[in-house]
Amino acid sequence: MKEAAMHWVSQHGYVGIFSLLVLGIVGLPLPDEWLLTLSGYFIFNHTFKLVPTLTAAFLGSICGITISYILGRTFGTYLLVHYGSRFRITHDDVERVHRWFRRMGRWTLTFGYLVPGVRHLTAYVAGATELEIPLFAAYAYLGGFIWSLTFITAGYYLGEGWGRLSETFHYAGLTAALIGVAAVAVYVCYRRRRNGKPAASRLPQ
Repeated sequence: MKEAAMHWVSQHGYVGIFSLLVLGIVGLPLPDEWLLTLSGYFIFNHTFKLVPTLTAAFLGSICGITISYILGRTFGTYLLVHYGSRFRITHDDVERVHRWFRRMGRWTLTFGYLVPGVRHLTAYVAGATELEIPLFAAYAYLGGFIWSLTFITAGYYLGEGWGRLSETFHYAGLTAALIGVAAVAVYVCYRRRRNGKPAASRLPQ
C-alpha cells in the first residue's frame, strides 16, 4: 500500500496528496500519517513546495471529514454498523467513539485526527448526532490543519530519516492526543462540578 501511495504521489503531485487523504479520512485503509511525513520529506528535497503541499493536505483532510459528516447525517450509524467491517471498523470502535463524543463532544473532532482509528469515525458520529454544521466545521477543520502541519513539518525536519522515524511520530501523535483528550475531560468535569454546586454554597459568607 505504501509503495502504491508513493507512486501515486510521485506521479500526481499535490493532486495525489489531496485525493489519497480524502479517501483515507473517509475510511479506506491508507497510511495517512506516513503520507503526510513523505510529503514533508518531498519539501525537504525540493520536490514539492511548502504552501501548495500544506494546502493540498489540509483540503484533502477537510474534504474527507466533511464527506464522512454528510454520510453520518444522511444515514446515521447504519453504514458503520452494516458495512464498517469491510473497512476494519468494528462495533467496539463505533461504541468507543460514541463514548468519547458524549464526554468531550466537539473537541473529539479536533483531537480525533491524531488518534488512529478514531479520525475515521468522529465525523460520522458528529453527523449522526446532527451536530450543527458551523460547529462541526470549526472544530474539525482546526484539527485537520493541526494534523497536516504536524506530520508535514516532521517529515521536513527528519529529512532522509523520515521513513525510519515516521512510525515513531505516529505513536507520539497518539500519545499527545490522549494527553490532550484527558486534559479536556478533566476541564469539562471541573466545570460541570463547579456549575452543579448549590447556589447557596457559592454565596459569600
